[in-house]
Amino acid sequence: MALSLDRNFRLALPALAFLLLFFIVPVLALLLRSVMEPEWGFQNYAELFATNTYARVMFNTFMVAGLVTLISLLLGYPVAWLLAIMPRGLANIVFSIILLSMWTNLLARTYAWMVLLQRTGIINKALLSLGIISSPLPLINNLIGVTIGMVYIMLPFIILPLHATMRAIDPVILQASALCGAGKWQAFTRVLLPLSMTGAIAGALMVFVMSLGYFVTPALLGGTSNMMLAEMIAQLVQSLLNWGLGGAAAFVLLSVTMLLYAFQVRFFSGYADIR
Repeated sequence: MALSLDRNFRLALPALAFLLLFFIVPVLALLLRSVMEPEWGFQNYAELFATNTYARVMFNTFMVAGLVTLISLLLGYPVAWLLAIMPRGLANIVFSIILLSMWTNLLARTYAWMVLLQRTGIINKALLSLGIISSPLPLINNLIGVTIGMVYIMLPFIILPLHATMRAIDPVILQASALCGAGKWQAFTRVLLPLSMTGAIAGALMVFVMSLGYFVTPALLGGTSNMMLAEMIAQLVQSLLNWGLGGAAAFVLLSVTMLLYAFQVRFFSGYADIR
């Protein structure tokens, strides 16, 4: 037994060394800089939460992440259900389109939304030509543009776990609920929704955590009034060379992410068994 453990440890040693060198050491260095620059103490964390500008950026980050998660869940749930009940051939085609959107370069997709959402873009031109609006809508450099771009990027990450969960639900259960007199709404709220809740929460947590640290899409589609935490960290480090405050903001973001991940593992680890 001891020999087996020793052998397993030696086999895992390269992976452990990699994690130590490229993850644990940088995180510890970041933490040290957050409490040592410009002087020893927690003044960077106090400034981060006490300054209105930084507090507004943090609030905006969590608000956008929550909004994107909610909209992605509302849009992704019916798509996942349709994929689960579609004929296998058609479902594979739709599924391939969803996966293709994930494989497309993130920067290219964001620039495509910049073209679509600008005042002279296709969306505003179509709305003007249909007479729905009388002047172009401001769909970029604001919260609307950030939300649209991030929802588009995050949708596959909520559809995939939901689809896997729904495919595991036996259709006989829904048929039995109908035979027992349940209407469509009752079958949804009392049968389908509870059985798919694990996948929905797992996907929502994944989208929320990923949205917290997104940089490219908010930077290109949002304005300065809608800055998110990742963009603020980049400015603090690259432009202002304020490694202490930037490290504090990064460590707060990492801590929230790890707490949410621990919450998911603690309460929704059964999702892996469903898949």
